[in-house]
Amino acid sequence: MVSRNARDGEITHDVGIHVSISGKIDLSVDRAIEIGCRGAFQIFTCSPRRWNASPLDQKEVEAFREKATKNEYRIFAHMPYLPNLSSPDPNFYSESIKVLTREITRCDDLGVKNLVLHFGSHMNTSIESGKKRIVEACKRSISETKQSKVRMLLENSADAKSVGARFETIAAVLKELDDDKRTGVCLDTCHAFASGYDLRTPEAVKTTLENLDSTIGIRNLYLIHFNDSKGPLGSASDRHEHVGKGEIGLSGMSAVLNSGLLNNLPVVLETPSEEGIGKRDIAIVKKLIGSA
Repeated sequence: MVSRNARDGEITHDVGIHVSISGKIDLSVDRAIEIGCRGAFQIFTCSPRRWNASPLDQKEVEAFREKATKNEYRIFAHMPYLPNLSSPDPNFYSESIKVLTREITRCDDLGVKNLVLHFGSHMNTSIESGKKRIVEACKRSISETKQSKVRMLLENSADAKSVGARFETIAAVLKELDDDKRTGVCLDTCHAFASGYDLRTPEAVKTTLENLDSTIGIRNLYLIHFNDSKGPLGSASDRHEHVGKGEIGLSGMSAVLNSGLLNNLPVVLETPSEEGIGKRDIAIVKKLIGSA
């Protein structure tokens, strides 16, 4: 699906946004079409603010898969908010792993190939111990879903003091998991900026992406969460802003899109969802691609 109409060397990205599954899950595809998503978008498979998930309705699943295929969408799912895969609390940690395994299974049912997950918080323990817990959590879920082809995409964190903020730590987790078929990385631009990686100018973007490539490896990236930042550089503030309206700014966001290093990677916006704004943001991103 990526670069299906691209010529050699042409800057191209599938562009989407996080879309609601309200009503019926297959309606998310209809909404993605209406908003203007091209080739990709993201969903939750259930309410993101509850531990439990209602069973998927088989008719809705069939409609979802049919619509996604017909409209050539690669759909990404995101883990709910409540689980903490780095938690030092044994019960909370165990329940979090159960949700991860459940979401992998739901993705399989829906034909969704990638599941984005947060590193979570190591609470009052060390980053190293938090790292060990998320590695173990991912290994356990992989072991419990051996027939699955769903790839878990680890999303970088916003706070430089948290477990998934530094590229070196993410690279170490990938190395310990040692499973190229089931793991990868989602780069969130707001989170990277908030944790201290500058993205405001073409020069800063080049430096940051070269850093990422030398640690994590661009080859391990499968998705860009394309969000501007309400907070300044290094603020540890996970507050997304509309494209070009935040502290990264239009020049920096354009430089990210038009970097040859990230060419062909799908971008999904998670910007505030005021009425009509999502469609506008997607249109802006489409115009920026190839404009630098």
